[in-house]
Amino acid sequence: MNNFTWIFLLALFGGLLLELWLLGRQARSVRRHRNQVPTAFAEKISLPQHQKAASYTSANIRLEWISLLSGVILLLALTLGGGLNWLYSLWQSIEISTLWQGTGLLLSVLALSTLLELPLSAWRTFVVEEKFGFNRTTPRRFLIDQLMQLVLMLAITTPLVAAILWLMQQAGNSWWIWAWVVLMGFTLFLNWAYPTIIAPMFNKFSPLQDLPLRERLENLLQRCGFHSNGMRVMDGSSRSSHGNAYFSGFGKNKRIVFYDTLLESLEADEIEAILAHELGHFKCRHILKGMSYMAIVSLLGLAILGWLMQQDWFFQGLGATPQSHAMALALFLLVTPAFTTFFTPLLSALSRKHEFEADSYAAQQSSAAALISGLVKMYRDNAATLTPDPLYSAFHHSHPPAAVRIAHLSSKL
Repeated sequence: MNNFTWIFLLALFGGLLLELWLLGRQARSVRRHRNQVPTAFAEKISLPQHQKAASYTSANIRLEWISLLSGVILLLALTLGGGLNWLYSLWQSIEISTLWQGTGLLLSVLALSTLLELPLSAWRTFVVEEKFGFNRTTPRRFLIDQLMQLVLMLAITTPLVAAILWLMQQAGNSWWIWAWVVLMGFTLFLNWAYPTIIAPMFNKFSPLQDLPLRERLENLLQRCGFHSNGMRVMDGSSRSSHGNAYFSGFGKNKRIVFYDTLLESLEADEIEAILAHELGHFKCRHILKGMSYMAIVSLLGLAILGWLMQQDWFFQGLGATPQSHAMALALFLLVTPAFTTFFTPLLSALSRKHEFEADSYAAQQSSAAALISGLVKMYRDNAATLTPDPLYSAFHHSHPPAAVRIAHLSSKL
């Protein structure tokens, strides 16, 4: 153990204690307010519905505790516990090229992390979601989904990891610049391919059949100067009763998607307002800004990795005996989250700023009142807590708290 070991442990356990403290605050806030509906929602959400949301949030908090603790145990087992060293030796015993041995090491870590998440995912689906009436997934469908996700992850990740490791071996000290170019190209390809290739593997998408609603929404698109590759309805009800809407892709491959559960619960003017909000993200260039931010962070991260992989203390401090390119990349991917926990509020604040801007745009292009009404129904139907702890929300919520968001929209009436 060297000085970096203690820095790593301090960051890891400091972040863990912070997260557990925030979860405790969230649990107490929800529990403290469970017997009274906030005034702004009293006419739309009943006390039993509010209490259901409180119980649902509390159940998810308990799962988050388990997830955090199991994640720390896995990280310590792979690093200081020697797990990565064992996996490295295992792949070294297979007579294949160094490139594919390294690729196998990285894929093993990703697959192991995914498989260890499986019990929690199953509990969340068949215990928590089932208890609160949201689950519509069968065990057979769940297993097929998990298998497909694992296969898809391996199919997508294998060429990317192999390309980056090859560049680390062959491109000299500037490898990280070329790796960044490959990573950005790969990211753009996935954004383009997701709507038409990846998403249909898991859900069915059909054209919006409600002609009056479609005409209304097409008029909104025309007013906003937005061109898409069509509006689709996704069979979200085949797995869950939760509702949502989104658009994905870019260029001529942009696609607007509504969950069928959302269309069943909202009126036409509310659906129009929800779509206007989603269009607000596009018109305010939030997606472009997000991708630009990711590009900058990725470039910085790869540059740091390029420096760390030349430092003996980086490997030794994390319990890694072999000092290879693949080991450096695996260690970096594993331990980076421990050092970035304290930056989470900055990302959340930026995301909430974008949500406010999209809401303001929707209020201009449709109706603030309709958006308020639609959001309140979504809070109710999805059992979203109306009384989150402010500090927990500041760290983890990408959207403003319900009361704050509704107050912001009310000022636009």
